[in-house]
Amino acid sequence: YAITYPNFFTPNGDGYNDTWNISNLPISFEPKIYIYDRFGKLIKQIDPFGQGWNGLFNGQQLPSTDYWFKLEYKENGVLKEFKSHFSLKR
Repeated sequence: YAITYPNFFTPNGDGYNDTWNISNLPISFEPKIYIYDRFGKLIKQIDPFGQGWNGLFNGQQLPSTDYWFKLEYKENGVLKEFKSHFSLKR
């Protein structure tokens, strides 16, 4: 299975790329997505079948930079992990 995800998002309220999420995952994977800042601090856990992340942490806008994510999922009953990063652009 090829995991694809957006390389960036622009949460500026224009209706385009306002949230970040991995939207093409099968429900059978039971996926969980965790988003971290560059220091490894957990920023948000999101549901891949929900709205996604809007670039806020505790109600405050986070700066334009790269953020890291970890995707945990089950494939054929085996727990797997995928890590990578994306950019928030303001």
